[in-house]
Amino acid sequence: MLNKLRVFIPFAFGYFLSYLYRVVNAVIAPDLVTDLGVDPSELGLLTAAYFLTFAAAQLPLGVLLDRFGPRKIESILLIFAAAGAFVFARADGLAGLAAGRAFIGFGVSACLMAAFKAFVMWFPRRQLPLINGFIMASGGLGALTATAPVEAMLGITDWRGVFTVLSILTLAVAAIVFTAVPERVPDGNEQSFREQLRGIAKVFSSFVFWRIAPVTVISQATFLSIHGLWSGPWLRDVVGMDRAQVANVLLMVAVAMIAGFILLGGAAERLSRTGVRPVVIAVAGMGTFMLFQFLVVLQLSGWTLPIWLFFGFFGTSGIIPYAVLSQSFPVHLSGRVTTALNLLVFVAAFAAQWGIGAVIELWPTTASGGYAPAGYQAAFGIMLALQIFALIWFIFAGQKLKYSKRQ
Repeated sequence: MLNKLRVFIPFAFGYFLSYLYRVVNAVIAPDLVTDLGVDPSELGLLTAAYFLTFAAAQLPLGVLLDRFGPRKIESILLIFAAAGAFVFARADGLAGLAAGRAFIGFGVSACLMAAFKAFVMWFPRRQLPLINGFIMASGGLGALTATAPVEAMLGITDWRGVFTVLSILTLAVAAIVFTAVPERVPDGNEQSFREQLRGIAKVFSSFVFWRIAPVTVISQATFLSIHGLWSGPWLRDVVGMDRAQVANVLLMVAVAMIAGFILLGGAAERLSRTGVRPVVIAVAGMGTFMLFQFLVVLQLSGWTLPIWLFFGFFGTSGIIPYAVLSQSFPVHLSGRVTTALNLLVFVAAFAAQWGIGAVIELWPTTASGGYAPAGYQAAFGIMLALQIFALIWFIFAGQKLKYSKRQ
């Protein structure tokens, strides 16, 4: 039990910081616009730079995790994240901000995948949906910290001071991961790099992988891009909330996220004991998430808080397929399986976060200087349509898989 806590807690700290970095721009966005004069597409681009470098690191990261283990890889990469936060804090233009954000994305690219790899190594497989839910809840705490607490900190310092503090905290977490996590040699680390690359090819050539990947990828990309940036401006421009109100709503959404990670992960584990497969819980959750996105698109301002709370709760269901796929492949491929899925998620999140900004920019700004509600409606509606198509593919591919097994 003690060793399991020594595994869980340091990685939970890492993922806490990763998620804080991911969504903090939703709160500091007005300051970036005021101080540096960035437009919607530029704001989307610099925020999405995190996703681009995060995604680029995933395939080599899978090989490195399976070969050297999660402890060493995450502690080294967090040093890059700390450097990125420092660069971001000192930037005086779009290029510097994007570079800092890109370093941050690269540096935290291992935080979740390293945790997943460690859990496969240290925990029974049936516990993976639940323990994965708990690590995601630590990310939810990071998202929560990025809302009202960051807004309160901005009353003491500016956004540059916030990122300077984050840089120091990130170095501290790197040291904790390296010194506290027990060492265990990963299974299959005796393979050559060529053999490990063949493992990546095996994952990407699997029909089981491609059945669930599209709906998971688009669902997570939508959640990450909207929650991580565009939720704050939406609340300001569509509902007319001030900064304090936006921060408070996002804080409550973060609480709903934490509940979703724990409760949906726990439900997947408990129901699996009764014969209900975790993939069923995942797809049901993602389908419900689509329903609440539709309500967001309708812009029912009188129901803003409950709609966004359920948006946060069911947006977490896209994490369950990581455990599903981990259980569908041999243990020695677990790092490559989860990073392959994560690669697709974060490439899509990069495109979605930037693309939403580009669509919003097609409409003229309002008299108050905000973005047009119709722009949000079009951008969010496009993301919802993509998820519906991906869900149809999942159902069709499932029928094809059943047919092929009967042959």
